[in-house]
Amino acid sequence: MTVELGFGVLVLTLIVTLYGVVAAIIGVSRKDQRWIDSARYASLLIFPLLTLVVIAILYLIVTGHYEVAYVYSVSSNATPLYLKLTALWGGQAGSLIFWSWLMSAFTSAVMLRKWNRDREFLPWVIVVTLVTLVFFLVMSIFFENPFNRFWATPMGDRIEAMFPPAGSDLLLPADGRGLNPLLRHPGMIIHPPMLYLGFVSFVIPFAFAIAALITGRTDDRWIRITRRWTLVAWLFLTIGLVLGMRWAYDVLGWGGYWGWDPVEIAALMPWLTGTALLHSVMIQEKRGMFKQWNMLLVILTYDLVIYGTFLTRSGVLSSVHAFAQSAIGPLFFAFISLTLIVSIWLLLLRWKSLRSEGQLQSLLSRETLFLVNNLLFLGLFIECFWGVNFPLLSELVTGQKVTFGPAWYIRATGPLWGGLLLLMGIAPLSAWQISTYKTLGKAFWKPFIFSLLAVAAALALKVREAGALIGFWLVALAFAVTLYEYWRGIRARHNSTGENWLKSIWHLTGKNRRRYGGYIIHLGVILMAIGVIGIEAFQTQTQGALTPGQSLELGDYSVKYQSLAEWDTRDGKNITRAVMEVSKNGRVLQEVYPRRDYYYDSQQPMTIPGLRSTMVDDIYVILVDWEPISSRQATFKVFHNPLVNWLWVGTIVLILGSIIAVWPSTEREPAK
Repeated sequence: MTVELGFGVLVLTLIVTLYGVVAAIIGVSRKDQRWIDSARYASLLIFPLLTLVVIAILYLIVTGHYEVAYVYSVSSNATPLYLKLTALWGGQAGSLIFWSWLMSAFTSAVMLRKWNRDREFLPWVIVVTLVTLVFFLVMSIFFENPFNRFWATPMGDRIEAMFPPAGSDLLLPADGRGLNPLLRHPGMIIHPPMLYLGFVSFVIPFAFAIAALITGRTDDRWIRITRRWTLVAWLFLTIGLVLGMRWAYDVLGWGGYWGWDPVEIAALMPWLTGTALLHSVMIQEKRGMFKQWNMLLVILTYDLVIYGTFLTRSGVLSSVHAFAQSAIGPLFFAFISLTLIVSIWLLLLRWKSLRSEGQLQSLLSRETLFLVNNLLFLGLFIECFWGVNFPLLSELVTGQKVTFGPAWYIRATGPLWGGLLLLMGIAPLSAWQISTYKTLGKAFWKPFIFSLLAVAAALALKVREAGALIGFWLVALAFAVTLYEYWRGIRARHNSTGENWLKSIWHLTGKNRRRYGGYIIHLGVILMAIGVIGIEAFQTQTQGALTPGQSLELGDYSVKYQSLAEWDTRDGKNITRAVMEVSKNGRVLQEVYPRRDYYYDSQQPMTIPGLRSTMVDDIYVILVDWEPISSRQATFKVFHNPLVNWLWVGTIVLILGSIIAVWPSTEREPAK
């Protein structure tokens, strides 16, 4: 009964969504507000309907209805309750429903805002958001139905279908296959929802941008409405990416946080264009410039969100993140092509009316530096796009997949990331419209001296690699400039108001949350850059087969193999765990416990590294292989990862800055 109810509500949701699209278009064509209001009410109804669908799927998973193919593929009797709940997005069909459910929630939130000043936007925002929802609902109903069941045909075949084929009987498996072990990490419980929240949030700015193009509103009103939506989308996407990095660090046994995996890059690409958008919209608000560019960026970001979803779910790329091959790939590609063509056509129609109101007047002006910033982000996107898609192109042309490895990405993107750090050390000191070498140099020399002192300190610590020294110099420069700018604002407020220093910091940040929240975000990025430089420039590794009592040496560290044990757990897995003793310069620091977990339900293993972690470095130990327990011999790989924890600390600072920047201001926005 739950299956039929869930599927029926899903079909009803598609009908309501289609009605919303049609009603909005009729309302515009007839200039009848009643039709538009009806479309708005339909948009509000979609979220509770999809909530019922989600509840139905969760009920089937939790109660073990393994006759449902999706439940069988993501759950088992041994799966704990919290993982059964997260299994909603643990497979193809469920993740598409989850995507639609989040999209409907954001659509409802937008529909609940006051539309008094923006009535002309409303019907087109409805059309764009609901057309996106229609696409995902069609995927769920006709191609990846989460309510399909197993049926046995008279010929003895097992097929998946919603309704029973002629003469078939329902199959009732006693147990399921269980969730992929790689998805049972705490980071993967939160990682997909954060990514999906980032993806669906970016649909809202796109909807308003298309509404502005259709209605001919060439001012910055659509940007002001969606400013926080864009920042929230960027924040969720950032958290999702970092959680994925932590998951990779803890589970995949890469020895690092990023392997330039195709699906990692698929989520990074909309982050790159979205970050460029966040910077350039400030220029449009401040100076009336970059209107065409901002429209192009929001269109590109939206289609990259859909494209990333396509790459993950089509099976065209090999990745530890990707789902199995599916028939939905061509439909995703068709939808991406259609939305991109329509969006670019609308942009070209309004191209002349979107001309900038001002011009770049100085090579060192803030506007020019922001443009360079955008070009660097676009360059990073192009390199990532080329790297991800080249295997598909090479296979199409030559019949063989040629892939780019991490070394290529590091060489290709490293200089551009360095350029962005350099801009973070220059742009905050530049002036709007006109900025000269003299005025910039007057503010620049103090942070520059500090950055040179940082390089001298690195040399004193025997850092000799040129790339690392340049990286540390850029980090120190950006750090000094950001703190210097913050300090100048705090000092000015303290001197003018007589407040104590803490109150000055609090009130200064609260009065201009967007600016100073942005500075805190920059500080977070700078701290993350320290972690990236540390592991990319100084990571070392070794590997060897050991018997108990033997050690692997890595620099000042020694990792001694103590023992190996194997046992079964109550939740249906077999654990093989080694005990390793980590020493530095002969002094014992602690024990670490690398292990391999084998899940009986899914018949898949998961590698959990042993980790000795400090702010200075990590010792990261992987149990690669082992002989029968009687011999106790085992093979280990050991990584030394300097400074990597600054990456995670920087993320926390970045999130704090984003929350400050997005927090609603008590001051009213002036009418325009």
